[in-house]
Amino acid sequence: MSNDMSKNLSNNLSRNIVIFGAGGQVGRAAVSEAVARGHRVTAVVRDPSKYGGLAGGSVTLVRGDVTDPASVAALAVGHDAALNASVRLDVPSEEYFTTAARALIVGLEEAGVARLLTLGIATTLETGPGVRIMDAPEFPEAWRTFAQGHAAEFDLLSAEAGPGLDWLMVVPPLDLNAEAEVTGGYRTAVGTVLDGPGRIAHADLARALLDEIDQPRHSRVQLAVSV
Repeated sequence: MSNDMSKNLSNNLSRNIVIFGAGGQVGRAAVSEAVARGHRVTAVVRDPSKYGGLAGGSVTLVRGDVTDPASVAALAVGHDAALNASVRLDVPSEEYFTTAARALIVGLEEAGVARLLTLGIATTLETGPGVRIMDAPEFPEAWRTFAQGHAAEFDLLSAEAGPGLDWLMVVPPLDLNAEAEVTGGYRTAVGTVLDGPGRIAHADLARALLDEIDQPRHSRVQLAVSV
């Protein structure tokens, strides 16, 4: 998908987007892409004092907790869409991602936000029918444990999100690289690994995320994204 097409998808309609985990590399890229499209962003981080450079213009920097339904609801009210790009490495993966998913389900419903995008991880994608990367016998156990958090998050969203929440898990390839060439485009597949280099720049991933906010095309699936 070209950059020109991405711009056309926005239809010149300014949106209010709340981004949890806005201080991370993907979060920052998503903030930049949203601003470039003329959207207003609420950038949610745990400690705003560390991310002062994010604030200004159409970006409001706030403190928040994506694992707390009350915090999600309070910050999301008045927004058109939410993106969860957050991660915690000091909390067990399955605990963190399922707690956040449940808080988003409850909080976004209370706030009246109908579109949610969340980031997944490539190791949960299938290489064949019913066979995920993380299921390979030689797959490192520590990585499997982390990947299981995203797998559990997906299962929870599938089971518990009501019809009023149009959610999507966007899954970058194994090589999500700040140094990768920005191509201005990307390819997608539902639930399966994409053939090819398995690499994407943060800016191209952000473009894919914002395209799915500006003009949703996928819902309630894992959407693999790669160049």
